[in-house]
Amino acid sequence: MNEALGLVTLFVTVLALTIAAGKPLIAYLQRLSLRQHAYEDAPKTHAGKTGTPTMGGLLFVIALAAACAWHPDRTTFALAFAGLGCGAIGAADDLVSIRKGRNRGLRAREKFLLTIAVAVAFLAVADGAIEPQVRDVVFAAGGAVLHVPHWLWYVLGLLAMVATTNAVNLTDGLDGLAAGTILPPLAVFAWLGWRSGVAGVTFVDVALAAGTLGFLVYNRYPARVFMGDTGALALGGILAAGAVVTGTHLLLPIVGGVFAAAALSVILQVASYKLTRKRIFRMSPLQHHFELGGWHETTVTARFWTASALLSLAGAAIAQ
Repeated sequence: MNEALGLVTLFVTVLALTIAAGKPLIAYLQRLSLRQHAYEDAPKTHAGKTGTPTMGGLLFVIALAAACAWHPDRTTFALAFAGLGCGAIGAADDLVSIRKGRNRGLRAREKFLLTIAVAVAFLAVADGAIEPQVRDVVFAAGGAVLHVPHWLWYVLGLLAMVATTNAVNLTDGLDGLAAGTILPPLAVFAWLGWRSGVAGVTFVDVALAAGTLGFLVYNRYPARVFMGDTGALALGGILAAGAVVTGTHLLLPIVGGVFAAAALSVILQVASYKLTRKRIFRMSPLQHHFELGGWHETTVTARFWTASALLSLAGAAIAQ
């Protein structure tokens, strides 16, 4: 009962603090000229997004700090480290992109290697924080538990971190899209943390869900601020970290199915063009394919949110 009350208090506090901090942060980002540059190949409707303040993902620091204050244990700190580490990579990418005056930040290889470094460090910390009942587990459902060798647990954890951070980042292309899409997966992993006795995951995910809702006040269409890679990589890192710590790596592609679809669309598009010089989609990631097909931005966003909710429910049902 005390923990449940603490979670409610945490949620309300983070939501209020994020909403209160939103306007001052947007004004500060504007003063520093930290503004978005629309991707050159994006749909023409995106041209109007150029000049909107970016790096709004800095607001998520409030959620991570609050989670650590409410529930200070190794698991909470490990997830906070994953979020801050991935967010720092995203911030560097955003700053380089802004300095260049175009939507080109860090090189892909640089982001990849930096993400691997953060993931390895997180796994080393999490290894000692994981509860015995989920150690070396990568899937648990209906009483069935899949154990793997410890080295494979590390490999799968590394893949989960790298893939999810990039997938969430690729989905962050429309107003409110990534923020709204990640809320159902956060709810699922918060529940999985509670069920498996890994309370740190629950506190971090509940706090982050509140921070994301607060951010959506300013990021919903028409967006007054974008999260940038600062926020997208942080969200992806924490989502994957929660799966690793709860021993549910293999649920990620289902619960985070919308993010997986966006990443897969890019992989398929690139592979098809290189092999056949033909494109499968009008444009990738997937959300832009639907935009160019005539869907309004808000329609794409609403349907991606709905798909995320349904996939998250399916993942939760599998994990029962």
